[in-house]
Amino acid sequence: MSFGDYQIELYLGALGGVLPAHPFDYSDLEARALAALPPELRTYVAGGAGDEATQRANVAAFQRYALVPRMLRAPAERDLSVELFGRTLASPLLLAPVGVVGICTPDQHGDVHAAEVAAATGVPLIGSTLMSDPLEDVAAAAGDAGKWFQLYTPRNRDLAASLVQRAEKAGYEAIVITLDTWVPGWRPRDLASGNFPQLRGKALANYTSDPVFREMTGPDPDPGTVVMTWVGTFGHPVTWEDLPWLRSLTDLPIVLKGICHPDDARRALDEGADGIYCSNHGGRQANGGGAALDWLPDVVTAVDGRAPVVFDSGVRTGADVVKALALGADAVAIGRPYVYGLALGGVPGAVHQVRALQAEADLIMAVDGYPTLADLGPDALRRIPS
Repeated sequence: MSFGDYQIELYLGALGGVLPAHPFDYSDLEARALAALPPELRTYVAGGAGDEATQRANVAAFQRYALVPRMLRAPAERDLSVELFGRTLASPLLLAPVGVVGICTPDQHGDVHAAEVAAATGVPLIGSTLMSDPLEDVAAAAGDAGKWFQLYTPRNRDLAASLVQRAEKAGYEAIVITLDTWVPGWRPRDLASGNFPQLRGKALANYTSDPVFREMTGPDPDPGTVVMTWVGTFGHPVTWEDLPWLRSLTDLPIVLKGICHPDDARRALDEGADGIYCSNHGGRQANGGGAALDWLPDVVTAVDGRAPVVFDSGVRTGADVVKALALGADAVAIGRPYVYGLALGGVPGAVHQVRALQAEADLIMAVDGYPTLADLGPDALRRIPS
């Protein structure tokens, strides 16, 4: 069965009188999901840094590339599989870490539901440090699906070690260290609404369930103590000097998230990183930085096959996935599409968004004559003059 067969399921359902329950168009999905979210979450989920030019650039960058159709080599079957750190995945998709997904579902257990989406689709979840349920519960909900743990490195080294060790014990298969979020970016939408979920005690379950953090707060802390203790330890500015220490915390693969410069990619691998994650946090952290997609080719060249390259930022469609792969990404992580799917339609809504992305990517490769991911090289794309 090919991923593209999802459309057959949908057409057959329609013949039986059942039309699809979930949107296909991203703009429609976003509008309906934001309407379903409580007001205090809308700006946080949808907004970006500054005037959001970088956030818009991330999306627009994909339109500057065109996939060149190749005829007379129509592949009856496509192979979208990829191997990452010893696990073979049927498709190159990942669920990106999103720190407020836990509070994007009415029951406030969105992290568990994201893991259930991973279990249902086989698409690995990268769980955020900022969860609404402890990382162990989220890992259990993912079942046999792949799962990675994203670390916002705290200032307290014992707390960092505890979080990583818990993730390793719970079955997470890699540690993703986010480098660009040791201080909040300038987000006018959130500033105007006074919205910062963590300052309201949201998405802190990995801290309140951690023995080191509990020692920091003392027994039976009030909510204010929990929040201010979190404020006091969140956001260690990771430097090159920290990498040996971080490497010493685990034998799991370490993936560095936020790498956009080729020199940083080379040095990261030289100093012990196992994977490179090219991303600008979806434009949420720093404005004026251009589209992450524009930095991807040079990062891929610098890595030179030494490690896998993960990409996110601005991915909205299956066509976007194919283009990022053609530019050299080994895996493509999606953020808002599955979060909006969860917010609007729960686990079925997010599963639909994942399957729709897989189906569109598969069918584009079929129609345009690219049987495998190995066939998607830079020569499959043409840059369109602006």
